[in-house]
Amino acid sequence: MTHPIRNTVFTLAAALAAGPAFAQEVTLQFQHFVSPNSANPKYFIEPWAQKVEEESGGRLKIEISPFMQLGGTAPEQYDLIVDGVIDGGWVIPGYQAGRFPEAETLELPFLVTKSAEDSSRAAWAFTQKYLTDDFADVHLIAAHVHGPGLVHKKGPALETAEDLHGLKLRGPSRPATLLLDKLGAEPIGMPVPQFPESLSKGVVDGGVITWEMSPSLKLDELTDSHTDVAGDNSLYNLYFIWAMNKDVYESLPDDLRAVIDANSGLETSGWAGRAHDIGDADGKAKMQASGNQIAELSETETAKIRALGDQVIAEWIVDMDGKGLSGAQLVEDARAMVAKASE
Repeated sequence: MTHPIRNTVFTLAAALAAGPAFAQEVTLQFQHFVSPNSANPKYFIEPWAQKVEEESGGRLKIEISPFMQLGGTAPEQYDLIVDGVIDGGWVIPGYQAGRFPEAETLELPFLVTKSAEDSSRAAWAFTQKYLTDDFADVHLIAAHVHGPGLVHKKGPALETAEDLHGLKLRGPSRPATLLLDKLGAEPIGMPVPQFPESLSKGVVDGGVITWEMSPSLKLDELTDSHTDVAGDNSLYNLYFIWAMNKDVYESLPDDLRAVIDANSGLETSGWAGRAHDIGDADGKAKMQASGNQIAELSETETAKIRALGDQVIAEWIVDMDGKGLSGAQLVEDARAMVAKASE
């Protein structure tokens, strides 16, 4: 895979090795795959970069590029970081289906709450227990989930679980597409940047995504209705990591590495989740202002979907057991961590 930008690991390591004069200031190149006006970049990524710069006395600068402007595609992001094509970035491990099976735990139906901040603290705890080996070739800064995913579609809002039958819906992850399939929909997996064009061309009737992404994807124009499930738990979630190249991190002077450390971990993960909570409130308000139909399924209809979600979880556990993992233990621990974070 050829990429148009420099190998940052080599250049940073060489600069630091060359002497103190070159080590006074370090600029790192991070990237993500969405609009800079969407919630995570606006309320977490950019403020995080500013905080790191301030706390380093201006010696450590994080330049953020949106829309994968430094090269590659969203599903390639993890490997771009590992290979040193970029210094760091925002990753959805689920975009590489099957590569990080334990990470799927946090994306199972109704497993996490609708508070992304609380659930993201649980995501960090789960990551520390189960996923450090999976992500051993990067340096983890945060792990988090977004807010509740819901169904956005052309035409009227859903009234029953059966209304999903036959709909072609964008699915973001393997657990989400498994649930959509159980519901009789036709799931079509695709990264979020492809969703608006697929809607406009009629490739899909709608999709599952968060409130906060709705404005940047122009869902007020491309869809007519937005339907959530009842209760405190999410229909589905995505799991993310904010990470940097391991060699770049280890090549930093001790004091600059300490600044990264001070802006990593449990509370930083909670901050990333909180960004989505803020964005969800903003996005929902904008969809309401557009005149689109906003709906919530009844407890009875939600229970039907939850029952199918339980089937997805049971089958997923069997699948994990077949891979030599304890699927039931993963689910049990994830639920316990979510419950503790929500106290």
